[in-house]
Amino acid sequence: MILTIIVAFISLIGLIVLHEFGHFVLAKRFGVKVEEFGIGYPPRLFGKKIGETLYSINLLPFGAFVKLPGEIGGLENPESFSRQPVSKRALIAFGGVLSFWIMAAILFSIVFNLGTAVAISDEENHNLVNPKVQIAAIVPNSPAAQAGIKPGDTIKQFQNQFQISKVKEVQELTEKYKGEEVTLTIERGKEIFDVSLVPRVSPPAGEGAMGVGLVRTAIKSYPWYLAPWKGIGATAEMTAAVIQGYGQATKNALSGKPTGVELMGPVGILHLFTQASQLGVSYFLQFVGMIAIYIALFNVLPIPAVDGGKLLFLGIEAARKRPISEKIEQNVTSVFFALLIALMILVTIKDIARLF
Repeated sequence: MILTIIVAFISLIGLIVLHEFGHFVLAKRFGVKVEEFGIGYPPRLFGKKIGETLYSINLLPFGAFVKLPGEIGGLENPESFSRQPVSKRALIAFGGVLSFWIMAAILFSIVFNLGTAVAISDEENHNLVNPKVQIAAIVPNSPAAQAGIKPGDTIKQFQNQFQISKVKEVQELTEKYKGEEVTLTIERGKEIFDVSLVPRVSPPAGEGAMGVGLVRTAIKSYPWYLAPWKGIGATAEMTAAVIQGYGQATKNALSGKPTGVELMGPVGILHLFTQASQLGVSYFLQFVGMIAIYIALFNVLPIPAVDGGKLLFLGIEAARKRPISEKIEQNVTSVFFALLIALMILVTIKDIARLF
């Protein structure tokens, strides 16, 4: 368990380090001086200067940073960040966000090469690895929801006598046992257990007797020359799905409906990393890629104190043909940074209370 937590923690920190590395690479590419590339936050444990850059390892292992002269405020040094054209500064700021998407595509490519669960039809039966029927969706207040079944669960057996490997089998057995109590053997991660429920004789339209959406899946892998294209496609699809989810949550919030969004801090995310690592390498890498996309989209939001905030200030500078006052930018950034820290503390307290 301790090793699992360590792996999860290193993976989370690794994403942040790669994010800063994206800023670092583009800054170097555009001839901007990088004063320091640090892993962790000060106080500094040790460092080594190579060329003009100090590479450091710091005591607080909660991220990484790149120190560029003139990030806020002007400097006359032609190698400073502030002396670069707006386009180059925007690319340097966006480099950290881009690194998350690149990492997601790489991880998804590895997953597709190793093998990942994909949806298949009941008719497909050739060269299948671990075919199974999984719960894709649960209708609120349905028999399945009341029995504690969750999306992602696998139905292994029906009535402790029927082995399940196709969606049609579940549908036929559910129809046969309508109105009677049935027992389903459920697999969730490494846990296998039984649940009891009564399929409804006359369910609401479109909900089904148990109130579940089912999908048949199997493990499928792709050759090395196809896996990267699948990885890039999966990254694009996941990004679009997350954006759509954010849009729906915003629409719900504006209309006074529940958003369906649950904020999570470092403790909660680390807990999810730990859970994912227990499901195997493919599931873990897939989860890390998904988290990378979520963080990328958060970082690109026009909020001062994240990369999107810097892009916002640069956009305003490009529109008005002169930079925003250094004092205004520092003050606005500081206020939003304090608000983000306060929000993270509150969410972390909530995460700890939920876990313990």
